[in-house]
Amino acid sequence: MPALASHRKPRSTRPHSPAVGVTTAALASVTLLSTQSAEAAPAAPPKPTVEEVQKKVDDLYRQAGTATQEYNRAKESTDKQRRKVQTMLDEAAERTESINETRRALGAYAAAQYRTGAVSPTAALIFADSPQAYFDQTQLMNRMTARQRGAVAEYEGERAAAAKQRAEATKSLATLTESQKALQKSKKAVQDKLAEARGLLSRLTAEEKARLAELERKRAAEARRKAEEQARAEAAEAERLRQEQAARERQQETQQPTTPTPEPPTSGGDTYAAKAAKVLDFARAQIGKPYVWGATGPSSYDCSGLTQAAWKAAGVDLPRTTWDQVKVGTRVATGDLLPGDLVFFYDDISHVGIYIGGGKMIHAPKPGAFVREESIYYMPIYGSVRPA
Repeated sequence: MPALASHRKPRSTRPHSPAVGVTTAALASVTLLSTQSAEAAPAAPPKPTVEEVQKKVDDLYRQAGTATQEYNRAKESTDKQRRKVQTMLDEAAERTESINETRRALGAYAAAQYRTGAVSPTAALIFADSPQAYFDQTQLMNRMTARQRGAVAEYEGERAAAAKQRAEATKSLATLTESQKALQKSKKAVQDKLAEARGLLSRLTAEEKARLAELERKRAAEARRKAEEQARAEAAEAERLRQEQAARERQQETQQPTTPTPEPPTSGGDTYAAKAAKVLDFARAQIGKPYVWGATGPSSYDCSGLTQAAWKAAGVDLPRTTWDQVKVGTRVATGDLLPGDLVFFYDDISHVGIYIGGGKMIHAPKPGAFVREESIYYMPIYGSVRPA
């Protein structure tokens, strides 16, 4: 009997390896999770160095100084516009009272004529938009006295002037609103810059803060060194001028053996040196008071507020902002500075100090600091002016 064919499937000769499939799937899952994690949590940026923080903070303070000058300019414009609007409102109130008085007089004239039967009731006149038109239409002008016609003309003039004044007041109020918006924008800019600087400093560790303080000490020492160099140069120049003056005096004594007639004394009250002395006396009295942006004294100052107040003590009115103060007076080179001169800093002219001689100045430095003496070389110099 022939053998029956087997219905079982032949065993595969290909090796079966389920572990390989599991491993591949696992690797795919890990790769997917890794990719998702990288997308969800990007690598944090490297922490800035202390030197980078110092540079950034300095730049933020400089930007805050610029924004402070913008604030000062906007505040000055707002105050000026507010005074103008108040004056116009006061004038409008006075004009309204004058119109009312004239209107009462016209009402009295019309009432008197009504009593004589000449015209219709006076209410038509009192509440008319144009008394002139009313009188023209009723043909009363020919029957009015010169005084009455003058009252009508005065009333019409007052009404026209009042309308014009209302239009000007409306325009001034719109300008005031724009000035106030600019003021708020500048104020926010200052606050944002200062908040960012404080945030950077607050994130420093104790060790980093110590490192930052050391960098500041080195910076101040270099600025003092440059100031001392200028002080020596100024002393040498003063000695040279003294010797030249002494030589001239000896020459005059040789050429004129007779006793010279003494020259009348001069008060010197109007000389630059006399004014500068008053400026420096005032500035020294402010040392130790805090810097507050937008402040003009007497308890606190910003940089241009201090210079403005100091020169005011000498009888000289300076503009409010550094950008306007730098345009006042005569420009002078750094090597030709005299006490009382104003020294401006940075390319954007956002800071100013009062020169006291010897390469030093008195200034209101920045938020968190106080009015103090410091080398003019602590910041990059833009230029200098002699205000008077």
